[in-house]
Amino acid sequence: MRHPPESSASLPATTREVASFEEFAQRADYSLMNNLNADPDATEDGYDHRARQVFSGHFVPVTPTPIADPEYVSHSHIFFNELGLSDELAHNPAFSQMFSGDLSTVPEPMRPYGWATGYALSIYGTEYTQQCPFRTGNGYGDGRAISVFEGEFNGKRWEMQLKGGGPTPYCRGADGRAVLRSSVREFLAQEYMHALGVPTSRSLTLYTSKSETVTRPWYAEGSRSADPDIMVSNPVAISTRVAPSFLRVGQVELFARRARKGAYPHAREELKMIAEHLIKREYKSEIDHSQPFNQQVVELATQFRQRLTALVANWLRVGYCQGNFNSDNCAAGGFTLDYGPFGYCEAFDPEFQPWTGGGRHFSFMNQPAAAEANFHMFWGALRVLLVDDPEALAQLDQVRHDFTDTMKEQMKTMWANKLGLVEFDQTLFSKLMELMERAEVDFTIFFRELSNIPEDIAALKKSFYVTASEQLDEQWQSWLNDWRALLLEQHQILEQTKESKQGKDLEENNDLAEVSAKMKRTNPKYAWREWLVAPAYQQAMAGDYSLIQELQEVFNQPYDEQTSEIEAKYYRLRPKEFFNAGGVSHYSCSS
Repeated sequence: MRHPPESSASLPATTREVASFEEFAQRADYSLMNNLNADPDATEDGYDHRARQVFSGHFVPVTPTPIADPEYVSHSHIFFNELGLSDELAHNPAFSQMFSGDLSTVPEPMRPYGWATGYALSIYGTEYTQQCPFRTGNGYGDGRAISVFEGEFNGKRWEMQLKGGGPTPYCRGADGRAVLRSSVREFLAQEYMHALGVPTSRSLTLYTSKSETVTRPWYAEGSRSADPDIMVSNPVAISTRVAPSFLRVGQVELFARRARKGAYPHAREELKMIAEHLIKREYKSEIDHSQPFNQQVVELATQFRQRLTALVANWLRVGYCQGNFNSDNCAAGGFTLDYGPFGYCEAFDPEFQPWTGGGRHFSFMNQPAAAEANFHMFWGALRVLLVDDPEALAQLDQVRHDFTDTMKEQMKTMWANKLGLVEFDQTLFSKLMELMERAEVDFTIFFRELSNIPEDIAALKKSFYVTASEQLDEQWQSWLNDWRALLLEQHQILEQTKESKQGKDLEENNDLAEVSAKMKRTNPKYAWREWLVAPAYQQAMAGDYSLIQELQEVFNQPYDEQTSEIEAKYYRLRPKEFFNAGGVSHYSCSS
């Protein structure tokens, strides 16, 4: 399982290589547009903003629609440093112009248009086409996400994509805009997940409009409604998210569907091309490109299975719930993508689901099953490429067969790490889940306090939302005693009696203090709490971005002990008034 990254303060400073927009533009290298097929019906200039069917091709050239009167909100200092970009670049007029949606004056070798991609939709292993306005699946894809740049920085290839950059042919009749509220959430969440050590797309910049607004359904103040109950005028915004690629399971799936149907003569070739491009963009270091292509496909499935299972284990480790984990929201590179109706578990509930339209199948503890459903669709799409190779097909089928066991092993390792154990213990874990649910413990606070390895449950009770009874206290103490005994046994630590002190010194690695420190590197102290994030985007709508900056600082160091003021504000239980509160405890997908 991937471990959290070092604190940003301990990372070596990256040499500032890019200080001007002209230098930035020189990094442009559009491997996707250069190596894959454009929609043959697309316009040459990218002015393609009305919903229509796209019958073939891997992408549609499209120009973003600039937001009016753009204003800088924030950028990721840490990610700029990783890329080797000067912080001042975020305020550069040409840079700001581009990342607020205007490509009209970009210098060569950049292109004055970006690209949008189509993909298929599957929900829990069932193919759907009715979300496409044409009921064919040919109009479903990047409706308001437009990639505008691809290039290499410090030896890594990155793709930069505008979220809310206006309509594309896949917009299904919508306006292609994102509101400031959802843009702030995604901007903060991506960098928070990175700081947690969870693979994710990254945040580059966030700009908003001082004059352009759109109306969206949302919740009235104090609303307890499940669904939005008012219409709200929102400032529009464009956030730029960055990843090695934005290839999704749904994209591979789209071309497999077309190949199965023989939708056009070269459909199978386009499926092969997207698979080859995925391997080059996301698995270049893991897959030997000198192997026969069919063996590369088998290895692609194997590597993706490893990444996907590790990703979902990480989600549960930090309390994250994707909310809407369809195949089109599943990055084929195995990282977190599309922060729409996401949330973080506070009062522990295995069925926690922040999205009102999500249902139990996308709930917190059911995410491993959702991941398997997405992997099933990925496997099915790759099978189309191997139909003439029975040996490779059998190998691919075995990769699919072993998914459940691989996922279980990832989960066992993750839970053992959260509990400080060397080996997972099912009996101890099952009892813990029961007690956590009964006491409605705060997921983050409980595991952080447990990381101190207390002898008495008094320290843990600060995480309880339910007032414990004497009987429940006794059951908790019994569990705590059992856990400590197992912890000591597994780490071969004896109680510090006079006899043990006279024996051989304990090795540092077996010291409880070291176990505690390791647990604190697994269990973050600071969680995403929607009731503390909501004021940030509410203030931002009034032009005050200071709370966004404060949250960036807190979220960039989620494992660290921060100031007493930060602890008092951010390390506490959710107040009663924010339970069952529309827009805080739950929300629609409206953004």
